[in-house]
Amino acid sequence: MAHMGDLVAEMLARYGVELVFGMPGGQTTALHDGISRRTDRIRHVLMRDERNAAYAADAYARLTGKPGVCDVTVGPGANLLPAGFIEALNASIPMIGIVGELPLDWLTLKDKGIASQGFDQLSFFKTITKDSWLVPSVTALPEMIRTAFRVATSPRPGPVALIIPHDVFDAEWDETLVKIGVDERAIRAPFVRSAPVGSAVSEAIALIRRAKRPAVVFGGGVHGAGAIAEAGDFAARLSGLAVTSLTGRGAVAETLPYAAGTLNPLGSWAAIELIKEADLVIWCGSKASQNTAMNWTLPLPEQATITIDCDPNEHGRTFQPTVALFGDVREALSLLNASLEQQHNHDWLSRIAAVKEEGEAQKREEIRSDRLPINPPRVMAELAARLGEDDIVVSDASFSAGWIANFLPVRKAGRGFLYARGQGGLGYSVPAAVGAAETRPGSRIVTVAGDGAFSYTVGELATQAQRNQRVVNIVLNNGRLGWIQLWQEIFFKNVQSALLESQSCQPNFAGAAAALGLKGFFVETPDQIGPALDAAFAHDGPSVVEIRVDDLATPIHSFKRRMREGGDSPRPRPGTVYKLRDWKQSPTLLG
Repeated sequence: MAHMGDLVAEMLARYGVELVFGMPGGQTTALHDGISRRTDRIRHVLMRDERNAAYAADAYARLTGKPGVCDVTVGPGANLLPAGFIEALNASIPMIGIVGELPLDWLTLKDKGIASQGFDQLSFFKTITKDSWLVPSVTALPEMIRTAFRVATSPRPGPVALIIPHDVFDAEWDETLVKIGVDERAIRAPFVRSAPVGSAVSEAIALIRRAKRPAVVFGGGVHGAGAIAEAGDFAARLSGLAVTSLTGRGAVAETLPYAAGTLNPLGSWAAIELIKEADLVIWCGSKASQNTAMNWTLPLPEQATITIDCDPNEHGRTFQPTVALFGDVREALSLLNASLEQQHNHDWLSRIAAVKEEGEAQKREEIRSDRLPINPPRVMAELAARLGEDDIVVSDASFSAGWIANFLPVRKAGRGFLYARGQGGLGYSVPAAVGAAETRPGSRIVTVAGDGAFSYTVGELATQAQRNQRVVNIVLNNGRLGWIQLWQEIFFKNVQSALLESQSCQPNFAGAAAALGLKGFFVETPDQIGPALDAAFAHDGPSVVEIRVDDLATPIHSFKRRMREGGDSPRPRPGTVYKLRDWKQSPTLLG
């Protein structure tokens, strides 16, 4: 007898969902039964923790453009989803959470867990999703699934929660009464596309033509719109500086002469220096967030600006653009490319080349270091030499993002680097690698995490081992929460709350990996890095390469400067370190 779990599984399969990540519960077993009948089209990946199901689904969504689907049971399963949902919400990643619930006629008993595991899930999810719904009946379910896909994939994409009561899941599915169908437009984001008005496009073209030192900042919206080809064409025509946010990496290859890497306090020194010299900054699929806008010091008052975004609320959030192109990134770039002839800014390109070379010289100096504990750039250079163009790199939060951005160049346009920057929470890389490996089973996945981040989700190594995934997990172990420890030492001196080990206890992640069924490698000296990476890359399965690194090493340029200068640094006062600059209007004419 078919049940409503069959209906959900069938609709997911018809929407092109090949993978569902999650943790079963009694209230959602009907879904798992429905998936088990359709394994030729859809499979379930069992995670060790519900929060990690959202991270795995996030990686699937970033690599496919389809909504990542995760399933959890009522109560303790549901309340672990926020970390992944907020990441997806802030990063505009399409995601659908299928959430179990108490039977409909038990809902008055949900308060205080009177009915086991019950709480007000709908109100809870409304705060961390684009939208959330409680399915009120069997007959409403198909339309609510269609709504979930439409909202998750519509501009701007994001996560939604569909809360399905136990009795609805288990009810008989009478296919003659409850019909199903899918809206094929919502199989992949974006659900619809719009184009900016012609007058705004003309104004943007005129502004670009007048610019002597143009720059474009590509954000994650380029990937969300599937606009890699158009971004590459535009950057080439612009004849100016091309930089990206962390999530925008891969919009263009960083080997191009005008591409200067990642604009971020822990990103490319050259990008940070050069963007200040631009007379026009084009923010393309980038929300000009705190980090990409360098604590909102960008754009500078004298810089003209163009914003390209499908979300009308992004045009003027922190500055008034000279020209706002409201519409889909791919459509907007296509219109610009159709009207923009090849620009020629030879002096600006020469300046870009000179500053880039200065930055590369600085990096070469860091890479050459033989000091002990190991300098992380030395590790990254060895890793870069072994990465293939089609390998996927998954970054965890904190310093790992900076080491990757600075020392693992993007050699091929496309989304080959996954960053958790919507919320920037620790613990993303290992579960996201599970999702990436299941999505791209023929690719090698490489994660980079500090020991603090790696500790969050070390249990998902068992998932990698169980599924024999080709994942190389790099752990940069400095025995600290590196960012926090340096912050405490620079500004507060003797605080010691960020230490992760003691003389009597030093966690061995390589050993833990071996105990969980992976290959484990421990590296203490520079000469051991290459052989360990070679062995890990040659292994047909998951591995962990734990590398003991310098606890004072940092990719953050301002931290480096403070440490070189030494002396006491003034303690930051609330509202001064990350103070939003006065809202400002960009100039309409260039100097």
